[in-house]
Amino acid sequence: MAKSQRARLGQVFLKDRRVEERILYALRLQPDDVVLEIGAGPGNMTARLAAAAGKIIAVEVDAKWAVQLREMFAGNDRVSILEADILKVPIDKVARKSGRDRIRVFGNLPYYITSPCLLHLFRYGHSIEEIVVMVQREVAERMVAVPGSKDYGLFSITCQYYTQPKLLFTIPPAAFRNPPKVESALVRMPVAPQQEALGIRDEDEFWKWMRAAFAQKRKTLVNNWKRLCDAERLRVALEAQGIDLRVRAEALSLAKLAALQSTLQGISNSRGVGE
Repeated sequence: MAKSQRARLGQVFLKDRRVEERILYALRLQPDDVVLEIGAGPGNMTARLAAAAGKIIAVEVDAKWAVQLREMFAGNDRVSILEADILKVPIDKVARKSGRDRIRVFGNLPYYITSPCLLHLFRYGHSIEEIVVMVQREVAERMVAVPGSKDYGLFSITCQYYTQPKLLFTIPPAAFRNPPKVESALVRMPVAPQQEALGIRDEDEFWKWMRAAFAQKRKTLVNNWKRLCDAERLRVALEAQGIDLRVRAEALSLAKLAALQSTLQGISNSRGVGE
């Protein structure tokens, strides 16, 4: 990846050793942990990770950095360099090859592909124990946002469905080489998919309803869901749960949205939309 491409993707690397130490402390690594590192770059954090964990699989898409990493860790059997696009890495196979059912992930995510990276990780949640990522601060705030807040939306419930995100601390631009214009943040995400807890029978159907719920933020939930379920039945379901008919999806928790969707999907499937 050329320098201009890294800049376009928002790829930045730390230079502040104190911040690196804070991140390492937050990771709480154990000597037998296997860690997949996303965006290893110059290898500063890779070296720290390797000193604390049992094995590091450092993923780096930039051929130049990958060469440097191989030279840097030549002879170190605790570090493997994987020159690849993280979006194309089958994490379940990586975990099995390392001898583990589940591994840990640390990512210095390129800012402009943060969402695709996270969605890719979520798809392999069964092979991941915990995700700790460095992201743009405003993205971190959306990840942990609560119902009714300005940052709460589909991205929030997606992160909170698959994990339990917690914003650990913010990182100033000055901590990076080629400082970005915005603050960054470190987020810890223990992987804990909510499908069973929320009683979701069909995840594909669930996400179809969630995408519709948040499709037009200024519209009410009744308006956004009326193509999926008869409006009158939707009103009855909302009233039965004591929810204002004018409510927008942004005001409801993941649990409340899941409960409504489950009820309404059952009605739609059994009777047909618009009967």
